[in-house]
Amino acid sequence: MTDEHKQALAQGREQGRAVRLYLEALEQHKPKRGRKRTPESIKKRLAAIEQELDGSDALARVLLLQERIDLTNELASKEAVVDLSELENGFVTSAGDYGQRKGISYAAWREAGVEASVLKRAGISRGAS
Repeated sequence: MTDEHKQALAQGREQGRAVRLYLEALEQHKPKRGRKRTPESIKKRLAAIEQELDGSDALARVLLLQERIDLTNELASKEAVVDLSELENGFVTSAGDYGQRKGISYAAWREAGVEASVLKRAGISRGAS
């Protein structure tokens, strides 16, 4: 295997890694369907749970405790600032060549959740296959 071939393989792995990390981050931060919960509504429900815990039986108590844990985690994730810019920049750098090599169309990128503006920065147009 030539040094040139090894370098091409390494570049392909790096491009695949950048694309995968960005797509996974998009998937994790994809908006959920249905009515959106606000931090205020979560705090309100947490306060209600605290009141309900006092008079609840053992089974209801464990369900309320689990709901409190879930809501506390959801509240923490809503308050955390998500910065995808570094992953997005890696995607922009890699996606054009990677997508062309793998035959990924503009439509497939869009359906995967990649914004049109990001694809434009990556040099991927609607006419690309």
